[in-house]
Amino acid sequence: MSEKKVTPRGAYPHVKVVGDFIFVSGTSSRRPDNTIAGVDIIDEMGTKFLNAETQTREVLKNIDKNLQTVGASIKDVVDVSSFLVNMNDFAGYNKAYAEFFDKETGPTRTTVAVHQLPHPDLVVEIKVTAYKKQA
Repeated sequence: MSEKKVTPRGAYPHVKVVGDFIFVSGTSSRRPDNTIAGVDIIDEMGTKFLNAETQTREVLKNIDKNLQTVGASIKDVVDVSSFLVNMNDFAGYNKAYAEFFDKETGPTRTTVAVHQLPHPDLVVEIKVTAYKKQA
């Protein structure tokens, strides 16, 4: 049985290969069942804690899964654009990011604050460009 995949929320592919470059659309921590990783209910009133560190980790795992569909992996990423709803989440985002990329050999990166993302529980979205020599 194959793993269920997250489907795009619009008219675009998750991954596009152009020559040796691989472009991955903005990716969130949304799961195939449309729940969102990194949304913790913290009390009986349903108060949510939106965990940027957890979301970042899951976003990068989702990006790796998307890259694997075209024979690449997170190790092939050469450029990262990250979007945070709140720059106060930068430390948690940066901590999770460092689990996937090395400071000296990792990809270039740009991180910007945005007003909002497509779902109110999302606090991080990341898009990447990867490079993998095609056979």
